[in-house]
This record gives sequence, structure tokens and C-alpha cells, in this order.
Amino acid sequence: MHQLPFTALLNKLLAGPVTAVLTAMGFHVHHPEAPIANYVAMQIFVVVIAVLLFIAVRATLSVDNPGFLQHMFEGIHGFVSNQSKEIIGHGHATYDSYLTALGIFILFSNLVGLFPAFEAPTAFPYVPFGCALVTWFYYHFHGIRTNGFAYIKHFLGPIWALSPLLFVIEFFSHLARLMSLTIRLFANIFAGDMVTLAFFSLVPIGLPLLFIGLHIGVSFIQTYIFVLLAMVYLGEATAHEH
Repeated sequence: MHQLPFTALLNKLLAGPVTAVLTAMGFHVHHPEAPIANYVAMQIFVVVIAVLLFIAVRATLSVDNPGFLQHMFEGIHGFVSNQSKEIIGHGHATYDSYLTALGIFILFSNLVGLFPAFEAPTAFPYVPFGCALVTWFYYHFHGIRTNGFAYIKHFLGPIWALSPLLFVIEFFSHLARLMSLTIRLFANIFAGDMVTLAFFSLVPIGLPLLFIGLHIGVSFIQTYIFVLLAMVYLGEATAHEH
């Protein structure tokens, strides 16, 4: 089983405890000496890097002399906040922290594969699906929190006679959002990784830089689309019925 250096390090340090926990939970571990997969290790790496950056920003916060990292993260948060204000409207600030954290995680996960000895965890379907699933539960939770039992009206439509049919359609429509979010992010990042790797193996100098640039662009665009759709779903879920 191919392991990235960081994955091999985690398995060397944590293989025993991780295997024991998974076995206790009823999972069959095919490789007890290496239970941590590359995409899991890359997620851990991304989270560690993000947390270290957050700590660095928090430790150097300044009103009079903000540094580069503070400017960068304030810019990211400001951009997300402005977008959510336009899409979600009143009360958008409640969701800005989640949306910003989601965007940073996805963006870092998309870009980390550009570095040697690393892989983009979003190029594995489990990771985009995990992001989609958390977002799915998140917007439904806030829909119920905001509207209470009236949230069910979002699934029934304005014509009561057609409510049973519309409920089924809306139910499967919401399930389809999971697949839509997952496939869009996974397919684009996986394809970008494969194209970049192929051209690096064929023409190691010059031309691959163009595809690296395209991959960076795709990484930003797919992050933006994912977060934008999360805002749209939140806006729909938390809208009050009149």
C-alpha cells in the first residue's frame, strides 16, 4: 500500500491506538500496521496547518499594525460575509464562521496536492462527501432552529393537494444536493491532479506550469462554488414563510 511520508509518520506513531479503536467500533482493519489512509492523513495535515495559521493570526492581532496573515484572513472572512449577506440576508453573521472555515478547509485541501509528497484529499470522494454531508445537516439544523415545525412547509409547497407529491420531490431533491456537491468538487480536483501529473511525467519543464496555474484557478473556483451553494441552501432553509 502506497503511503505518503506524512501518512507513514502518522501510522508509525498512531497505528496501534487507531487500529484498537476501529476494532472496538466493529470495523475490520485490513492493514493493522497502517490503518490511516492517505486522504485521512492529508485532512489532518490541512487542519493542523490551518490551526497553526489561526494561532499565528490570533497571537499577532493588531489594530494599528496588522500583518500579512491578518490582512489575508480578514479579507477571506470579509468576502464570505459580504456574499452571505447578499444571499442569506438578515442573520447571516450566525453562519459566517462556519462558511469561512468550510471554505478555508476546502481551499487548502485543493491546493495541498500541488506540493511534492502530498495529495489533495478532495481528490478522494470521501472528503467532498464528508463536507457535503456536514453542510447538509448544518443547513437543515438551522432551518429547524429558525422556523421550528414550520420548516416542513419548505417541503410541501403552496398547494396542499399536491403536498404529498411535492414532499417526495423535495426530499429527493435535497438528497441529490449531497451528490451534486460531492461529484462537482471531487471530479474537478481529481481531474486537475491527473492532468498536472500526466504532463509533469511527459514534459517536466515549462508546459506543466500552465496546468499548475489552471489547477490553482480551479481550486479557488470550486471552493467558491461549494461555499456559495452552502449559502444558497442556508438562505432557503432559514427563510421565514409568510
